[in-house]
Amino acid sequence: MGRVYIGLQKFPLIHLMGSRTARRTFEFGRTYVVRPKGKHQATIVWLHGLGDNGSSWSQLLESLPLPNIKWICPTAPTRPVALLGGFPCTAWFDVGEISENSPDDCEGLDASAAHIANLLSTEPADVKVGIGGFSMGAATALYSATCAALGRYGNGNLYPINLRAVVGLSGWLPGSRGLKNKIEGSHEAARRAASLPILLCHGTSDDVVSYNYGEKSAHALNSAGFRHLTFKPYDGLGHYTVPKEMDEVRNGLLQNWALRDHAHNSLVRTSDEEQREQ
Repeated sequence: MGRVYIGLQKFPLIHLMGSRTARRTFEFGRTYVVRPKGKHQATIVWLHGLGDNGSSWSQLLESLPLPNIKWICPTAPTRPVALLGGFPCTAWFDVGEISENSPDDCEGLDASAAHIANLLSTEPADVKVGIGGFSMGAATALYSATCAALGRYGNGNLYPINLRAVVGLSGWLPGSRGLKNKIEGSHEAARRAASLPILLCHGTSDDVVSYNYGEKSAHALNSAGFRHLTFKPYDGLGHYTVPKEMDEVRNGLLQNWALRDHAHNSLVRTSDEEQREQ
């Protein structure tokens, strides 16, 4: 089982978005895949933070006791980032400052959301699919959630994936302006938003993406109609993850997806259930 590498060739935006809408060409890096150790019941694309790559998260996710989940960990394009004074690094989109007043790089967001959808498009029809991420990866996951609810990317192209879960750690919501009106204007969009489970976790001592901004993002999503949303604060946690938070991710996925360990013909137990039995 273990990890395998795919996508050694890079993926230009033009192949994913079509030449009509592509003004910039973004080339995505290597994708790392963690194969399920049990029966394949779900697939999650997990997105790294600014300046990172898919390899580091694939190693952490491989250690999670979730035998029925396949993890796909892509690497963002290397691009100049305004937040870093134009210094090039791996980033899912460009950002000048991490605040609600910062303008959104809609083209970059759409490009990354399309790349993620492309990775999920070949999964078997009976496999549940979701997106998760950390920091900028979480922001991209949440943007994908809004695209899934609306049924379209920001550029108007159809969004093709039926997302079943979204996880965001230490992240924020891009593209929040006008989101509520867009979702309330469509019965289908409102239905999709209300039924999509979202788990958000954020440290109260985060000095990169402020806790207040993370909390505001959760409120914006809830107000827009994402009713199946859980926001978990972590007292004293900075801009990193800890085992307790990853346990929350595991438990949330198990509860929302009711994953079954077919090798033992029983539901995979959450950490809370395991502790109660000890």
